[in-house]
Amino acid sequence: MSIPIIPFAEGEALLDWIGLTDALAAGHDLPRAEIGDTFLYRDPDTLLSRAAWINGLGMAVKSATVFPGNPGRGAPMINGGVNLYSDSDGTLEAIVDFHLVTKWKTAGDSLLAARRLAEAVQTADIITSATMSTEPVIRGAWLRPGQHVDLIGAYRPDMREVDDAALLAARVFVDSYDTTVGHIGEIKIPLEAGTITREHLQADYYDLGAFRRAPDDITLFKNGGGAHLDLMTSRYILDRWRAQ
Repeated sequence: MSIPIIPFAEGEALLDWIGLTDALAAGHDLPRAEIGDTFLYRDPDTLLSRAAWINGLGMAVKSATVFPGNPGRGAPMINGGVNLYSDSDGTLEAIVDFHLVTKWKTAGDSLLAARRLAEAVQTADIITSATMSTEPVIRGAWLRPGQHVDLIGAYRPDMREVDDAALLAARVFVDSYDTTVGHIGEIKIPLEAGTITREHLQADYYDLGAFRRAPDDITLFKNGGGAHLDLMTSRYILDRWRAQ
């Protein structure tokens, strides 16, 4: 059997956001993912490989190259691909466009939290931040009851997008403890400083039933990403590809 290669435009035409978030929720009903990240550097270039294995869903390896000098040569800065493997026998099932998986995984990750924490509250506003700032750009003093804060950008241990006051004012949720607590400054810095405790984090997606809110709650979601979400997204894309 030939291995499908799923390009961006043809793959995206088959997808819908609610279907993806339902697939992500279903993926978190399966056993917790085993994940591993590898970084290789040749200054200023980077090769990042993110791998995940979920019993019942299979395996995925997403490799990304980051070459900051490429735009000056008329080429994209970020390139890569996603290999999706069978859960039953480990064979390669599909090669999926890197940008397709990344776009839908990143937005779908936050949309799942918003569906659980904000969209059912008609008076709520959603504040989304997608920066690479090392200094907070959102202050807790600006927030009011009923708002939902969605943090996508910060991904390194020295990065954060909200201040301590925002964390303390909010009920804080993450997509995965494994990819946020010890890895991203948004959570890592205030934990190590004692500003918040581990118990301040309400739940991750492996406890979706805890993603609830009262109308006057301020909720905050940290989108940490992870190869397990790339795996769930890639499996959803392949399922839709096969369904056509």
